[in-house]
Amino acid sequence: MRARKLAGALGAEVSGIDLSCLSAAEFQQLKKLWMEHLVLFFRDQALTEPQYMSFAERFGEPVEYPLVKGLQGFPKIIEVKKLEHERVNFGGIWHTDTAYLERPPMASMLLAREVPPFGGDTLFANMYLAYEALSEGMKALLSSLKAINSSRKADASKTREDRIRTDGAQQSDFVAEHPVVRRHPETGRKALYVNSGHTLRFAGWTEEESAGLLKYLYELQTRPEFTCRFSWQPGSIALWDNRCAQHNPVNDYHGHRRVMHRITLAGDVPA
Repeated sequence: MRARKLAGALGAEVSGIDLSCLSAAEFQQLKKLWMEHLVLFFRDQALTEPQYMSFAERFGEPVEYPLVKGLQGFPKIIEVKKLEHERVNFGGIWHTDTAYLERPPMASMLLAREVPPFGGDTLFANMYLAYEALSEGMKALLSSLKAINSSRKADASKTREDRIRTDGAQQSDFVAEHPVVRRHPETGRKALYVNSGHTLRFAGWTEEESAGLLKYLYELQTRPEFTCRFSWQPGSIALWDNRCAQHNPVNDYHGHRRVMHRITLAGDVPA
């Protein structure tokens, strides 16, 4: 097994491993690498749905995504797809997955089934580094704040319209309040936990009052030096820590098809 860093901020590509038959020692090494790099990437993993689920279950408990129905026979695997005639890509905005739930997922993983001939990369950003870049005064201010997160925030809702129309689940309105700064339950590090896709405002503040500070935080979170970029191939897998990383799929392949299979893993209440 070998791990190659993709960028200074986060991300490592792991090679020399078959995810369909992980040994206990290999899994422990992967877990350590994941805690260190926040997102791991794998190539040439031609996993069947049962093998993909088995790999996910090594890391945690797969859960159903609340807004889109899963695959037939595999309700905890959803298709993240953009078809040839569609112009908007699913989740095409910087965000943390389902921060509008009381217990947002610990992690998400994506397996590329079909990729366009160009484009369709995914960006990732390190929220530890975003928090650590703040001044001591700003850290003190944010330490007592909580944020209201909603599944119906307009910019994110627009990216789901095609999938909700074809594969939507029944309930689509979720709201949750979480600390603006959360401590990772395994590493103990603090991470900035607001995101432009779901955060509406600070608790006890109006949206107008919140807008300026949130805009500053969103811009800070996605500074180039806090990010990495991954280019997909069929059989590529990304596994990211939803507690300390954000992501943004780039929408630059109009007229082409992109189909990914996603699994989310149960998390805890942010604290």
